[in-house]
Order: sequence, then structure tokens, then C-alpha cells
Amino acid sequence: MLKRFRQKLNFIEPLDLHGIKHADVSELVEDYILNNQNFCPLKIITGNSDKMKKIVIEVLESHRFNFDEGDFYNRGYINVLN
Repeated sequence: MLKRFRQKLNFIEPLDLHGIKHADVSELVEDYILNNQNFCPLKIITGNSDKMKKIVIEVLESHRFNFDEGDFYNRGYINVLN
């Protein structure tokens, strides 16, 4: 049933950046958001690395995407809103 649910709503898996080198993050995030921009909101898991978050936010701002950073209990992700 979960498979049918995901297909019906065009569920896109989150981009998990754990274990990715900082040098590779910009290209991965850019590909992910541009290929899936029609399926927003998207989730990018950054972990608690401030440097990783900064790189992701720079890419999102360069393409003029709206986003928000995590919540009170879990600050390790970014939601791409449009």
C-alpha cells in the first residue's frame, strides 16, 4: 500500500547529504532541486554541520528557492518550499 501511496502523490525521496564531501554538495543539491522542482516541498538532510547548511542555502538562494531550516527539535534538515 505504501508503494501505491508514494506513486499517487509523486513522493520524492529526501536528499541525504551524510557522508558527502563538501566539495560535491553544490552540484548534488543543484541537480536534485532542479530535477524535482515540480514536486515541492523537497527535503534535504544536512545533519548538524553549519558548513553543509551554508552550502545548501547558497545554492537555494542562487536559484531563488524559498526554504526553511528544520524545526525546534531537529535542525538537521532544510525544506525547499517552491
